[in-house]
Amino acid sequence: MKLHFLGTGAGVPSKPRNVSSLMLKLLDESNEMWMFDCGEATQQQILRTTLKPRKVSKIFITHLHGDHVYGLPGFLSSRSFQGGDEKLTIYGPKGIKNYIETSLKITGTTLGYPLEIIELDKKGVAFENKQYRVTYDTLVHAVPTYGFRIEESDHPGELLVDKAHEAGVPNGPLLGRLKNRETITLEDGTVLDGNDFIGEDKPGRRVTILGDTRYCTQAVNLAQDVDVLVHEATFEAGEEKMARNYYHSTAAQAAQLAHKAHVKQLYLNHISARYVGNKAKQLQKDARLIFKSTDIVYDFDEFEIE
Repeated sequence: MKLHFLGTGAGVPSKPRNVSSLMLKLLDESNEMWMFDCGEATQQQILRTTLKPRKVSKIFITHLHGDHVYGLPGFLSSRSFQGGDEKLTIYGPKGIKNYIETSLKITGTTLGYPLEIIELDKKGVAFENKQYRVTYDTLVHAVPTYGFRIEESDHPGELLVDKAHEAGVPNGPLLGRLKNRETITLEDGTVLDGNDFIGEDKPGRRVTILGDTRYCTQAVNLAQDVDVLVHEATFEAGEEKMARNYYHSTAAQAAQLAHKAHVKQLYLNHISARYVGNKAKQLQKDARLIFKSTDIVYDFDEFEIE
């Protein structure tokens, strides 16, 4: 499971940062990728990576501001020409269905794959299967905006091979039966319970990706105890009044939220074009005074979620 940032800027594209889009890569887990937001020129950003649009099975849209959705119609169209013939599901606020269908209709675009568009309510479960659960809640922004929490199912404990060998279990089918938690009988009559030879389950990974927002309780709840939190940092510490007026957050507020929610790692995203070079690094420094495990992200940064 990896996070690959395609656009980390706020509002408008700039030379160092494109507008919002990031990919949650689940290639090793389920051979798919999930996109979160699709700002203008996201396709161009993808061309500078090894990412394959046909692998994108889900797109989660946090809100309908242009810097988060202007790249969506073009991406959907191009996916048809890049080997994408499997179903794609889009989750987003009310209005996303009309935006997509109108864009495709006016431009005469026909997709070569099934497209499902799900408009979200105030809060709930967007998607769930045996591997993942995605919940969402509303945030506080100038337009309806969501944050998403992705929870991976726990990984079953592994077979304790050394312990099994010490108990006299030879290599072969009996090890396989133990791994399946079956009860086996050795040649000398010894009976072994497979449950005694399986390690503890490993907790699944948890990631929270927030849209644009003021500091709010809903965001804290979505981020509670996650391994990774992606949070906007449109303004620097000390600009809390401006952040509130524009329905955004400062780097310090993101760090305060990460501290309160007991997250393991905070990535600062959605950086205003006014912060470049040392000014961008200052956002990170300000946040680290409150929450040490903070990194500011840049376009094309990639991080593995342990």
